Amino acid sequence: MTGPVEIAAFYRFAPLPEPAAHRAALARIACAGGLRGTVLLAPEGVNGTVAGPAGAVAALLAALRALPGFAGMPARRSQAAEMPFRRMKVRLKREIVTLGQPGLAPAARTGTRVPPADWDALLDAPDVAVIDTRNAYEVAIGRFDGAIDPGTGSFRDFPAWWAANRARLAGRRIAMYCTGGIRCEKASAYLLGQGVAEVLQLDGGILGYLETVPAARSRWQGECFVFDGRVAVGHGLAEGSHGLCHACGRAVSPAGRAHEAFREGVSCPACIGEYTDADRARFAERERQARLAAARGGAHLAED
Repeated sequence: MTGPVEIAAFYRFAPLPEPAAHRAALARIACAGGLRGTVLLAPEGVNGTVAGPAGAVAALLAALRALPGFAGMPARRSQAAEMPFRRMKVRLKREIVTLGQPGLAPAARTGTRVPPADWDALLDAPDVAVIDTRNAYEVAIGRFDGAIDPGTGSFRDFPAWWAANRARLAGRRIAMYCTGGIRCEKASAYLLGQGVAEVLQLDGGILGYLETVPAARSRWQGECFVFDGRVAVGHGLAEGSHGLCHACGRAVSPAGRAHEAFREGVSCPACIGEYTDADRARFAERERQARLAAARGGAHLAED
């Protein structure tokens, strides 16, 4: 499609007893409208980001909100100059965001939501520990000043990090944030189950903060990594300056793309020593195939 692309990011923790029963219908609606992106369905709820014509985005959101328990599901809308996804996927998962803690029920109990306008006060409160629940490669390109970076490689590493660090944080209120709210919401349910007395979460995540808090008084530093073709966004959800290394999945700054170690789809300064020559040859072929697919208009299929 030509012109600005409508993007909608959404999630909700609510019981979805038979996720597979809804997959085909949602895939048909998405593909019929020309949408691309990903929708995850699991017994604990729905999570997704899609892009395409505004009317098609609205139709998919209406279908999702028609599911029992999802009537009030919010969606964050923004725009991109180009389509940020290559295809449409509707997938069945065990969890809509993987923490790997059986029996956890975020739909029943999570932390207190803090509006973006009130978030900065927590960063300065001496009795509050502010924790970034994102992955280390996301934190590397942007964060709130003074927040704790657990240095985790994936969200499912968070429980182990908490077990190793809970003693030093004992007695403090815990405030958490992530990109759009889903990870800190699930982590808040986990910490409440671990006996933490007061858990707070940034409502709408970093994206909600960047959308509503003026840059002139913002405590956010850098850009926010997003899981689509935009790679990163800044204040007002404007597209950022980072690109993506398709070899390792890390964001690459303009300086990184100018580095001699950067080859599109093959390597970047951060991962140049992490792969073999055989790996890089495979990455180069994958990049070539992706370019050919893009030249043909790209794949547009709903998949498991």
